[in-house]
Amino acid sequence: MQKKTIGFIGTGVMGKSMARNLMKAGFGLNVYTRTKEKASDLLEEGARWQDSVAALAKESDIIITIVGYPSDVEEVYLNDNGILANAKRGSYVIDMTTSSPELAKAIYDQAREAGIHAYDAPVSGGDVGARNAALTIMAGGDKEHFEGILPALEAMGKNIVLQGDAGAGQHTKMCNQIAIASGMLGVCEAIFYAEKAGLHPKTVLQSIEAGAAGSWSLSNLGTRMIDGNFEPGFYVKHFIKDMKIAIDSAENMSVPVPGLKLAKELYDQLSQSGGENKGTQALYQYYEIMSQAD
Repeated sequence: MQKKTIGFIGTGVMGKSMARNLMKAGFGLNVYTRTKEKASDLLEEGARWQDSVAALAKESDIIITIVGYPSDVEEVYLNDNGILANAKRGSYVIDMTTSSPELAKAIYDQAREAGIHAYDAPVSGGDVGARNAALTIMAGGDKEHFEGILPALEAMGKNIVLQGDAGAGQHTKMCNQIAIASGMLGVCEAIFYAEKAGLHPKTVLQSIEAGAAGSWSLSNLGTRMIDGNFEPGFYVKHFIKDMKIAIDSAENMSVPVPGLKLAKELYDQLSQSGGENKGTQALYQYYEIMSQAD
């Protein structure tokens, strides 16, 4: 059976690798970006350029988006020149941006009225997971039509779970970000402590990452901190956006999140000092600065 044609919007740090993996899996790929040059390598590899969101939506069976902010999601989906106004009846739309659960539900409701199957499916795994087609994908939407998008998701990820109705994927991603936020404080403090104690941090990692302290952030981002590599696998500015969504959602449900709020406060300070376009592991530099201030 011929594979569906996929339209892809959002070729950033993670999106470009995700789009490339879809092509490797045999899907025809339409792409649109605000700046065509950002998609030049994908076009050279066989992707087809579409000159607008509307054109891409009309020419695709499955439309996947992974953009920056909820405002970007709203723009590409809900305006007159957006996806839902132009996608074919019976097509699928998958927003893989980390965005608002309420916005995911609004997109689902409008898509259903147009005969379009909508899913929110944010991801975790960073640049490495995207490159290796090993992302964790947390989906929300109708179980009835989920098989229609599963082959595309399997081309990008390994751990794929339909969490529930529309918005459930975004709520699950909020759980993920809440756990990461406080955990990043611990990773930074552990490595900084090791250095100040005169230990070799990478040797310390060999011990603690295999025990109860082990985590993805410790094993993957801890090494980058030690090496002084603060290039983005996931931007500080986007993590701050995620934490704000999580805090707002938590407050709406009267859920206390003091660890999350502290993490956001420190990341805000890092961003204000010029770190917004660095990777989330750059929080380590906050501890270096604070130590020097003392």
